[in-house]
Amino acid sequence: MPVTASTAPSPGLSAYADVTASEASLRRFLHGLPGVDQVGAEARAAGLGTRSIKTTAKALALDLAITMVDLTTLEGQDTPGKVRALANKALRPDPADPTCPAVAAVCVYGDMVGVVKEVVGDKVNVAAVATAFPSGRASMEVKLADTREAVAAGADEIDMVIDRGAFLAGRYLQVYEEIVAVKEACGSAHLKVIFETGELQTYDNVRRASWLAMLAGTDFIKTSTGKVQPAATLPVTLVMLEAVRDFREATGVQIGVKPAGGIRTAKDAIKYLVMVNEVAGPDWLTPTWFRFGASTLLNELLMQRTKLATGRYSGPDYFTLD
Repeated sequence: MPVTASTAPSPGLSAYADVTASEASLRRFLHGLPGVDQVGAEARAAGLGTRSIKTTAKALALDLAITMVDLTTLEGQDTPGKVRALANKALRPDPADPTCPAVAAVCVYGDMVGVVKEVVGDKVNVAAVATAFPSGRASMEVKLADTREAVAAGADEIDMVIDRGAFLAGRYLQVYEEIVAVKEACGSAHLKVIFETGELQTYDNVRRASWLAMLAGTDFIKTSTGKVQPAATLPVTLVMLEAVRDFREATGVQIGVKPAGGIRTAKDAIKYLVMVNEVAGPDWLTPTWFRFGASTLLNELLMQRTKLATGRYSGPDYFTLD
């Protein structure tokens, strides 16, 4: 059940201090988490995906989804001009309609943070991928330097990737300590930890990675880099939403969730919003606690928004390409 304000006081994170004291204790805790019923998780996700909303509720959902978008470009061919155009779009997604809300953030490589910041100032968050994105394979010195440089350039949020090889080999303490160190390097910037769930192989691993990152102090847990398939899926996001719900119930600490990669249609976005409401609860239905990592999703949301307002469906060339 969703946690409410009337929930009894939780023990807090101090109750979990001994969990991270050693590799053995961390392994015992993570492998002692309840197993995920794969059939049940997929069936529930499929059921939630059949819900539909109409008219006024749909209009509100579309605007809410727009405010949750981390508008993203993470290509080797990114240029300052392309990134500057994307940043302007983040501020005014539909220049013809001043009532259209801005997105939550612009997500870029660290060397482009300054370009985005010049355009958006403090009106939209700037997120930077770091820690040897997307592989996560680099020394800690490189990962921390990557993080500090992005923060120094003005990043409000850091999206780090875990070392999946270390996690899959059972070196949980190594992954935990890396997250702790990166979180410290973030300073006042928020940290999102990317699992690359397509490489974690099982829902049980997704649950373990979620708890590991939350115990280490992340602000958000994120499904994917968008570079590996499958990326975000409804069942994986369901498992992560259950994890943040249970973590808040146990500790009193609320953590955000960000599915990323493969979410391209307004219909899909609304499915995720329904799932957030049903699984974690309405407290997560804000950009503070839920995001979409996407590049092409925004145009689809804008097209559906225009159709609701005008009764006419605009083609994809009506809006600027991302």
